[in-house]
Amino acid sequence: MIKDLEHALSSAIKSIGVDLPEGFTIQVNAAADLRFGDYQSNAAMILAKRLKSNPRELAMKVVDALDLGDLATADIAGPGFINFKVSCGAWSERVSGLLGDDRLGVPVASPSQTIVVDFSAPNVAKPMHVGHIRSTIIGDSLARIANFMGHEVITDNHIGDWGTQFGMIIHGWKNVLDPGALQKDPVAELLRVYREINAQCGDDETVREICKQELVKLQGGDEENLEIWGKCVELSKQGLQGIYDRLDVKFDYWYGESNYNDRLAPLVEGMLESGVARESEGAICVFFDENPKLADKPSIVRKADGGFLYSTTDLATIDFRVDQWDADQIWYVVGAPQQLHFQQIFAATKKRGLTPAMHHIAFGSILGDDRKLMKTRSGENVQLIDVLDEAVERAAKAIEEKNPSLEADEKEKVAAIVGVGAVKFAELSQHRMTDYVFSWDRMLALQGDTAPYLQYSYVRVRSIFRKLGQGVQLDQAAVAIVADSEVQLARMLVRFSEVVPSLLEDFRPNLLANYLLELAKAFHSFFEACPVLKSEGETQNTRLVLCELTSRVLEKGLGLLGIGVPERM
Repeated sequence: MIKDLEHALSSAIKSIGVDLPEGFTIQVNAAADLRFGDYQSNAAMILAKRLKSNPRELAMKVVDALDLGDLATADIAGPGFINFKVSCGAWSERVSGLLGDDRLGVPVASPSQTIVVDFSAPNVAKPMHVGHIRSTIIGDSLARIANFMGHEVITDNHIGDWGTQFGMIIHGWKNVLDPGALQKDPVAELLRVYREINAQCGDDETVREICKQELVKLQGGDEENLEIWGKCVELSKQGLQGIYDRLDVKFDYWYGESNYNDRLAPLVEGMLESGVARESEGAICVFFDENPKLADKPSIVRKADGGFLYSTTDLATIDFRVDQWDADQIWYVVGAPQQLHFQQIFAATKKRGLTPAMHHIAFGSILGDDRKLMKTRSGENVQLIDVLDEAVERAAKAIEEKNPSLEADEKEKVAAIVGVGAVKFAELSQHRMTDYVFSWDRMLALQGDTAPYLQYSYVRVRSIFRKLGQGVQLDQAAVAIVADSEVQLARMLVRFSEVVPSLLEDFRPNLLANYLLELAKAFHSFFEACPVLKSEGETQNTRLVLCELTSRVLEKGLGLLGIGVPERM
């Protein structure tokens, strides 16, 4: 709809003899106030300013020259806004077209690009905590959206599977490991081992030195230590995979830090030879004299003692992604505190002559009721598995109260869909940079801006078709939208194709979450004002088409957020 209106507006401007300035684009947007129309444009006002002419007079000339056919009517508001009111016939035609379109009107991106999405990235031998929610859920949603838009998406879980903590873990494996506990819950036992040895290191210099030696042996290729390290990584992956399965999050690759060990030394030598890096007080650094923001913030790629850093690994990882996957874009879904790190990495990559578009998709923090970082009473990070368990348990209680007649196995499935969906939506309905307070009651409410409200809306739509039975045949050609509530719902359904392509402009899945809430509200208003089951003929067909499309858009939209829909609640 927007493209058609923009094309008509552009043609009208050209027809009155106005040449568009270089770089000027005609834009039409959904109207903020529906009293003035469905869409609006301030193109005449902006153009008049450039041409130094009267904006309202220019708008009048443009409107007089507009050829909208049966699509819409246009008028002028204020100093030169052009408002468009779409005709009922055009809404009917668009809704009819959506019924036969698997993509629900969403265009395929052109050109398609190869996009690597780096998200979640927990550390081996440590459980995922509540802080991993944002990276995991935002990253998964953006990957789903980019894939739906037609891009080739590669998801990579860049796990922390190498580093100083393994000296402690290996020493602990050899001395304090409980094999039975390891078999029962590998991640919990590895965490216990790490904490115990870490505490010993604080108290005993001898233990700290032993751990350093175990790390040196690992880095030197000692067979026993490599075998222990490999078991730790594999066991941790198994534990992490269980959580990802519950979240319905999938990765194409799990290339952790260790995958790039052999690339680090040649990388630094190459940077020295090319002049990208130079020695400073024994360390090898990349300086950014040409960048005022980073001029006094060099990036160290090799320490004076010969050790490498995260920055070195990240540069080697970029090389790999460009060489092996021919990445056009690389997205890093990582918390805001890492902003400087990524500014340095991106600047260093540019100095080295590599050209992928790299984006740090930052996000804020999850807070407790005290508006401080969410912690347990003992001060520990809240574990993600505990959050999911609690969400599903609370959802199960709510389902038991609302619909006790559901079969036990169905209650279990619905509780998992609703509970996990509630956690995801609480995250994705926020602007990613917003710090938000984690609230169980608000998250799982059937009313308000929640996943259960949207899932209930879907269930309510599908219940209409269950009441009608199996013989419902929707006639795509017999759609006649007339009533105001029909128009409002049609408008929201058409907007899906306008919202989805905008989500990747600033990596904001919350715009989709907000849209779905507006759609659900429009449906409930429509359902109250327009009888469906009691209507007949073309009117019933039209309303059933609107219902069918509402359920499809809710299902697809929630799916792009990684949230499922139950058939009953």
